[in-house]
Amino acid sequence: MKNFSNYTDYDRKENLHFESKAVHGALGTEPLTGAVSMPIFQAVTYRHPALGESTGFAYSRLENPTRQELERTMAILEGGIKAFAFSSGQAANMAVFSLLNPGDHVLLSDDIYGGTFRIIGDVFGKYGIEHTYVEMDDLDAVKAAIKPNTKMFFVETPTNPMMKVADIQALSEIAKSVGALMVVDNTFLTPYFQNPLKLGADIVTHSSTKYLGGHNDTLSGIVVVKDNEEIAEKIHIHIKSHGSQLAPMDCWLLLRGIKTLPVRMDRHNENAKKVAEWLRTQPKVKKVYYVGFEDHKDYATTIKQTRGFGGMISFTVDSFETVQKILRNVDMIMFAESLGGTETLITYPTTQTHEDTPKDVKEKLGITDRFLRMSVGIENVEDIIADLDRAMNS
Repeated sequence: MKNFSNYTDYDRKENLHFESKAVHGALGTEPLTGAVSMPIFQAVTYRHPALGESTGFAYSRLENPTRQELERTMAILEGGIKAFAFSSGQAANMAVFSLLNPGDHVLLSDDIYGGTFRIIGDVFGKYGIEHTYVEMDDLDAVKAAIKPNTKMFFVETPTNPMMKVADIQALSEIAKSVGALMVVDNTFLTPYFQNPLKLGADIVTHSSTKYLGGHNDTLSGIVVVKDNEEIAEKIHIHIKSHGSQLAPMDCWLLLRGIKTLPVRMDRHNENAKKVAEWLRTQPKVKKVYYVGFEDHKDYATTIKQTRGFGGMISFTVDSFETVQKILRNVDMIMFAESLGGTETLITYPTTQTHEDTPKDVKEKLGITDRFLRMSVGIENVEDIIADLDRAMNS
């Protein structure tokens, strides 16, 4: 692990457990000074020793030491050959969909984040990319939706916000059988709880704004490529050409957040289970969507491929008036968009995260005017429940 001479040699730390990898990253320390925290290299350009000689850095749109450390760290944690840090989760997904060519067809989870819905429909649709939404937890439906020009499966698991779980290994095998790429959005569970690349996926994406950063203080996105150098090079060309790479300060914030990822995810997981169980006892709550329930229809898949359930819960209440009451009265819990931070957030998907999803599609999925999504934070769980109880029942 020790390196006091250059930025080239780093250790993938195969002999360490996940928690240690998260703390120590790739280089872990700045090699020339020994700084324990990788510095924020707020530099645009880099001086060359002489013609034909380089320090390995030339221009920060191409490479930056802080971003390099983040990208190498994420490649280590997800088990890929190369990672790329983007200015947002949307920018990361844009790069992935850019792997498609006009006339190609992509299958997507039917219950998918509204921003992804917008990207594939409004942006890539006009470039001749075809798409079909399908219940990815129904393998027969997936097989039936495949076309001769299907080149990508884009899967959220668990999905946002209906908490459906797809069998990554089974879907990867189907994708490979038809020559399609398997892409998994791993935002909700992170590599601490779920490793899609080890289950057969080709690419993992993250809105690292969420759990990886963990503190609601940076917009960012991550793409990790499993083992295909050609795909990695295409993503590299995309990020270099589009200028959508993550700035040094944000890279540093992510590196800092990742150091505590295992500790935070354990608390999110513990708290969410207790909140979900409490919600089921409430007369005004008609249905709770949580992957940790043993009677969840995809529970067997969850147990097979993950090490935790995460911190996300969705639930339907008895009336729109109850929704209004909860969102008006929560105090410690914050009515705000996003998820995955230390604070507990509650969101109204129909007009927030899924605003651009057509109303008929939302209602078919169950995203109605009585539907709420909660990102359970790391506060004391008794305080979370007490605040929700007061907001809903008093």
